[in-house]
Amino acid sequence: MRIGVLGNEGSWYVDQICSAATSAGHEALSLQFQQLRAGVSDNISHLHIGDVDVTGLDAIIVRTMPPGSLEQVVCRMDFLAAVAATGARIINDPKAIECAVDKYLTTQKLASAGIRVPDTTVCEDSNAALVAFEQLGGDVVVKPLFGAEGRGIMRVDHPELALRTFRTLERLQATIYLQRFNQGPLTDIRILLLDGKIVGCMKRSPSNGDFRANAAQDAVCQAWQPTRVERELALQAANVTGCVFSGVDLMYNEHQQPVVIEVNAVPGWKALEKTCDVDVPQTLIRWLEDSHQDNVHTIINRSGS
Repeated sequence: MRIGVLGNEGSWYVDQICSAATSAGHEALSLQFQQLRAGVSDNISHLHIGDVDVTGLDAIIVRTMPPGSLEQVVCRMDFLAAVAATGARIINDPKAIECAVDKYLTTQKLASAGIRVPDTTVCEDSNAALVAFEQLGGDVVVKPLFGAEGRGIMRVDHPELALRTFRTLERLQATIYLQRFNQGPLTDIRILLLDGKIVGCMKRSPSNGDFRANAAQDAVCQAWQPTRVERELALQAANVTGCVFSGVDLMYNEHQQPVVIEVNAVPGWKALEKTCDVDVPQTLIRWLEDSHQDNVHTIINRSGS
């Protein structure tokens, strides 16, 4: 197979996937969004990243959605959709990435599907955010709408700090996204899923007095055997967002009920590999091989019929 890996230059994850693909006898190409080039001539679409015609790839693994202007982000998503329309396999599908990268959209879809999520408010006005702050119990977590690894997340539990935070975000023309602070255990459970199967699972506990349980924020990680309820909840959340490859984060509230905190369509696995002793890139490449073979057999069977 010819496999493109869309990521940041020098990415450890891109290197790991490319190494696993090459070791398995495939051609792996490191790609960056900043080098995309698309056009139409004679009613034919041309889709390139650098010198690579991406319509000639068997699969594209998306490992990043880098920061950019609204125009740049929309263009990247349009580009991926155009590539998917040619029949190329994209992991994850553009619609799934679009959903999971947007915390509000993910929360809204999960809630609509009956999956328990934290009480949440999203707005643009600082006064509306202050009202929501009180309604959410005066103890909230403020998050960037787009973001990962716990970056930019802060806990706000004082009215004066809330006022300053919300007014600052309003001046920056940022969306104010706040959730009720979880009053249950601060530990969370990360379940890594690939096509409906669990690749690995770990429990993460905050360290150094932090409330964030992200491995990137030095959380303490331990291998975890998910319960039936946790497995089913993670699978439901992945299905709702359309993610084939995802990291689903769960926490328990004060009523001992599992709550879906996030669905990550570009999940990291550095800590999970060490904790669970799994080879994620190799697992991903083997799955791609099986999927590719199934697709080839389907095409052959259709041709024969």
